Amino acid sequence: MQLHRGRMIDHVQLRAGDLDATKRFYKAVLEVIGVEYDDQADHLSADELWIDAGEPATHIHLAFQAKDRAMVQRFHEAGLAAGGRDNGGPGERAYHPGYYAAFLLDPDGNNIEAVFHGPHERSAQSVVLTWDE
Repeated sequence: MQLHRGRMIDHVQLRAGDLDATKRFYKAVLEVIGVEYDDQADHLSADELWIDAGEPATHIHLAFQAKDRAMVQRFHEAGLAAGGRDNGGPGERAYHPGYYAAFLLDPDGNNIEAVFHGPHERSAQSVVLTWDE
């Protein structure tokens, strides 16, 4: 069995009802998973994720990759401390052997997950796009 990540999604946009509360939540969990972000007055962006304000707020499920079980635990703790609500604490899930995840609801009710798929090899750390300006 193979799972492929990073080939289909160009970007994900979330619309926040309360941009400041949503930024506080995402900055906390992004710091835990080691992803840099750009915090601007009207949006927050990080890699493929773009968050701005608008109505209605978005309602989706979004899963971040974690490097290990400890990162899943820290994600859950940081998200709760930053205003997220528990939607399933850290633990094994039956999706496949080794699937270890935690779920939080962000300030707008989006189901946000951190998942560690168990010991595995990555073909690359990330896909890098370059172009001439």
